[in-house]
Amino acid sequence: MFDAQSYVLELGAAAKNASQVLALATTEMKNKALVYAANALRDKTKDIVKANTEDFAGAQKAGKDKAFLDRLKLDAKRIESMAVALEHIASFSDPVGRDLGSWKRPNGLEMQRVAVPIGVIAMVYESRPNVGADAGALCLKSGNAVILRGGSESLNSSRIIVDCLRTGLRHAALPENAIQLVDTRDRAVVGELLRCVQFVDLAIPRGGKGLVSLVQKEARVATLLHLEGNCHTYIHAAADLEKTLKVVKNAKLRRTGICGATESLVIDRKIAPTFLPRLLDELQGCECRGESESIALDNRIVLADDSDWGTEYLSAILSIKIVSNLEEGLRFVAQHSSQHTDAIMTEDPVAAERFFRVIDSAVLMHNASTQFSDGGEFGFGAEIGIATGKLHARGPVGLEQLTSYKYLVRGDGHTRSP
Repeated sequence: MFDAQSYVLELGAAAKNASQVLALATTEMKNKALVYAANALRDKTKDIVKANTEDFAGAQKAGKDKAFLDRLKLDAKRIESMAVALEHIASFSDPVGRDLGSWKRPNGLEMQRVAVPIGVIAMVYESRPNVGADAGALCLKSGNAVILRGGSESLNSSRIIVDCLRTGLRHAALPENAIQLVDTRDRAVVGELLRCVQFVDLAIPRGGKGLVSLVQKEARVATLLHLEGNCHTYIHAAADLEKTLKVVKNAKLRRTGICGATESLVIDRKIAPTFLPRLLDELQGCECRGESESIALDNRIVLADDSDWGTEYLSAILSIKIVSNLEEGLRFVAQHSSQHTDAIMTEDPVAAERFFRVIDSAVLMHNASTQFSDGGEFGFGAEIGIATGKLHARGPVGLEQLTSYKYLVRGDGHTRSP
């Protein structure tokens, strides 16, 4: 009989040992591992596509929706993007050992704060097998060992991807157990990982509300949470409508199944009669839900209910709320936002600044698509997720956010007075 606790303890012990070696690895060794891993992904493209085809068929048979299947799907282009992301991470500065501040006390003690790896990270994610490559690479470059638990539906794909990452570690003379895969579909393993305080320093979930709720309920280790991506775009009365049409279409429809997609449109009453019909012409194939006021302006809009304002659709559905002014718009966004990413479209800098000051989300945009809420677009090379909490890291979590720090104190026989 499978013993999930023993299995996780074995993974954790191996990861802890590997993390102690990886923390001392040179930048050159880590970069070499990443470049070899990128090439291994390219060499294994046909094998990954074949394995992903099996995963995809299983997910279809299980009745997974279109958004889920889109996140699961891998082809040669997406695999090449994964390889390029690894090479980008290799090109970035090493976050370990950064001087975060140095000062000298009046008594002559020299103080320094330096960046260090967190240790062992448990990454629990759903459906998107490319997350394993990004997470493994980011943890490697930041000196952390990682235990990857991907979705059961992507296990065949994940096995080959993780094997490519471990090939890179081997070529760089680094411990292969710095990147490990939970190679079982047994769900009890997730709970054991979240309780593995002996070895796991941080757990990062990346998935839907069910996964995040499980982590909140079960975790005994520290967590870096990403809740729902209920992102808003507010169309202010001073918005440039031509610019706004282009941005909203991109924010909603570029990729509907990602957490940075706009799910709710908030629009000023002054411009709604002109703007809404033009917007619906652009949003072909997108179901728009609004109140009676919106429907009166365009009968292509269907009636919304109260649940629509707080829903992360992850599909071609958009809720529309008409407000009377900026302050009402701010109240609506603040009430319904999941504090992931929210945007304002306006040519009024005072309104934009007000939006920035009032809305307390991890990422705020002015005249830009919410789909820019992505580590690569921030210049982080890649991200391990979007953190919506307020401690340790917030927003896209890249290399620097995967480090902690310690203080170095240098003296010369200093003693403290009574």
